[in-house]
Amino acid sequence: MLCLACSRSPLPRPSPTDRPGPGIAGVAGGGNVRLSVVPVPSPPLRCSWPRKAKSKFSVPVAVRENQNMAMKEDGFDNLPIYKLDPKLAEFKVHFDYRIKRYLEQKQSIEQNEGSLAEFSKGYLKFGINTDGDTTVYREWAPAAKEAQLVGDFNNWNGAMHKMERDKYGVWSIRISHVNGKPAIPHNSKVKFCFRRGDGVWVDRIPAWIRYATFDASKFGAPYDGIHWDPPTSERYVFKHPRPPKPGAPRIYEAHVGMSGEKPEVSTYREFADNVLPRIRANNYNTVQLMAIMEHSYYASFGYHVTNFFAVSSRSGTPEDLKYLVDKAHSLGLRVLMDVVHSHASSNVTDGLHGYDVGQNTQESYFHTGERGYHKLWDSRLFNYANWEVLRFLLSNLRYWMDEFMFDGFRFDGVTSMLYNHHGINMSFAGNYKEYFGLDTDVDAVVYMMLANHLMHKLLPEATVVAEDVSGMPVLCRPVDEGGVGFDYRLAMAIPDRWIDYLKNKDDLEWSMSGIALTLTNRRYTEKCIAYAESHDQSIVGDKTMAFLLMDKEMYTGMSDLQPASPTIDRGIALQKMIHFITMALGGDGYLNFMGNEFGHPEWIDFAREGNNWSYDKCRRQWSLVDTDHLRYKYMNAFDQAMNALDDKFSFLSSSKQIVSDVNEEKKVIVFERGDLVFVFNFHPNKTYEGYKVGCDLPGKYRVALDSDAFLFGGHGRVGHDIDHFTSPEGVPGVAKTNFNNRPNSFKVLSPPRTCVVYKRADEKAEVHKMEGAAASGKIALDYIGVDATYIKQIADKEAASGSRKASTEDDSGKKGTKFALQSSVEDKK
Repeated sequence: MLCLACSRSPLPRPSPTDRPGPGIAGVAGGGNVRLSVVPVPSPPLRCSWPRKAKSKFSVPVAVRENQNMAMKEDGFDNLPIYKLDPKLAEFKVHFDYRIKRYLEQKQSIEQNEGSLAEFSKGYLKFGINTDGDTTVYREWAPAAKEAQLVGDFNNWNGAMHKMERDKYGVWSIRISHVNGKPAIPHNSKVKFCFRRGDGVWVDRIPAWIRYATFDASKFGAPYDGIHWDPPTSERYVFKHPRPPKPGAPRIYEAHVGMSGEKPEVSTYREFADNVLPRIRANNYNTVQLMAIMEHSYYASFGYHVTNFFAVSSRSGTPEDLKYLVDKAHSLGLRVLMDVVHSHASSNVTDGLHGYDVGQNTQESYFHTGERGYHKLWDSRLFNYANWEVLRFLLSNLRYWMDEFMFDGFRFDGVTSMLYNHHGINMSFAGNYKEYFGLDTDVDAVVYMMLANHLMHKLLPEATVVAEDVSGMPVLCRPVDEGGVGFDYRLAMAIPDRWIDYLKNKDDLEWSMSGIALTLTNRRYTEKCIAYAESHDQSIVGDKTMAFLLMDKEMYTGMSDLQPASPTIDRGIALQKMIHFITMALGGDGYLNFMGNEFGHPEWIDFAREGNNWSYDKCRRQWSLVDTDHLRYKYMNAFDQAMNALDDKFSFLSSSKQIVSDVNEEKKVIVFERGDLVFVFNFHPNKTYEGYKVGCDLPGKYRVALDSDAFLFGGHGRVGHDIDHFTSPEGVPGVAKTNFNNRPNSFKVLSPPRTCVVYKRADEKAEVHKMEGAAASGKIALDYIGVDATYIKQIADKEAASGSRKASTEDDSGKKGTKFALQSSVEDKK
């Protein structure tokens, strides 16, 4: 394990100029293959990843704290990540450097601040706080020549409230209470006023302000910093504990402001009372809240943050947000916050950027010059090597965890943080040189290592998700193994595949191996969250998946009082299938954006100048799913059932994932996840009777979930009371003699555009007699290290030649109920 104290001599509080430069000179070596256990179509796609939560490299926290690994002259030897992925050892110089930087930074913080945990309590020291009978205000502004605190409390005249500067550039003032009450009243306006080097005085919202508002009656009105310190009687008191961490997160991504039916900004309390029950009813276990940090431009979706410690005032007060989180906890829902530490708004008047008055990068929150600006986002980029920037960002995380009881975070823009090029004009091919070299922003990596170590130390059950499109290895391995420390990464390639198919390919052109490759091509030693569409796929300029599938007919053809048109029938069927196969095969967790579970018909367009400041498409039309005669209810019901299936069988957290059949001609994908067997038939019009599917465990199988059920707007072609008995295949223990390398098989009816899940009806029978890997609680060794290129080669050849792999089953096109009954009798014989 990594040592928690470096072998170097004690370090004084460092200045930025003493720090090593980012990157590593002279890094060389190969490593152009991802550590990714990617399944193959025939032999079957076998994806198993035993080195996960129970990995022998994942040592309990209590043990980690008591084990140190000394740094040798040649660096850190025997890092667990090298055993996990031997190719990483080629970049030992890089890992030695960044781990050394992490340990030095951590030790320096511990020596100068007491501990990393104490360092992260910056919000109790900076900004406005109460110390006995005194109000204390501190602000880091080393470029300021003079400074004052002004506000309603002194009629905006700071002559009597001048601040003093320490040697680190921190300005402070202590103001005694008046008649036993704070001199700065709760809910009053305040600003930090300082003189620049050129003699000009400017006023800024305090960087650590906890609330900021604006005059909504005035167009483009600037924000005011609000001192939020309500009396005890007005403070919200949490009543419910945090729910336990689930085996697999099923995340409902939501934006509070646009969560109401009315064309206006919705509130935290409205969301808590009206939307949270819907989320719970649909069997999600986690809510991810967007746009919580204050942002002056509403249309930025919350990603251009101006005030990092302030709750967005559009939707209410800090106490209202606490009510929301507590209400979620009462429903058994964990709450993640979409945190933006990758950049900051370039808004000077309202945001942190206003503290940049031309000083050097050592005295600023941001880098100077081109390195300090994101060209595509028009925003400022943090200097993660700066001591006070680390205090600010780490304290920001702790503030939201401690004060608002958030259970974790989804880090936005991690790719931008990881690299000096910020991912701009980059197409990551998986070559390890893309990840570990001069392009790596080691300062940012060290910050994320510190942040993840801190969060998991403060809250061991925290869930922290990285939005990274690059696929950097070990991003989601623990810090003490040599990783960056995130719990999950978002599987961002998946929605791109679906959008490409829906926009550019006819149904018969969809590649089953292409779908399987996209869903399974991931690093199985690192967990990921799969999603078919998030908020990114729903904003103006694009369309939701349902809208892509059904378009204008969603306005005229969704009434259940008339027969469904071919477009609507296809759209609802594929909406269900795409979301479900993404969930079941794409990762270790699942994410859905608010409204997509019932196929919300319109894109999202925030109120802005380009749409005459309209809120018409910045809301959610819940009445569509609540109206019984509309077909939206079917997609919503299937979404409920998907999540309920995982609730019952925990297939998302299972390490058993085996894709046994990818049939290009018949457009069928068959796989096992846990002990469930999934059969997806993407063909637009062919029904397969007696379709043979392989499985691990013998016994009797029955339908667990059927997208074609009447309850989900289907045609009811699959019998749910039919017993499917398995037959043994080949020589026990000799995979190549089995059917699709599976030791058992059974036959099913597979109608077009349907997905059916089968469960063992006699789960306890013969389990201990089985020779299958799953029955023994282990994963067979031959499931590990499958050649990641095989399925891609198959897909490429098929795309080039148009050839298809045929199967032996007959395609009679007979109807399901009759066949299912016959099949059951035949199987029993």
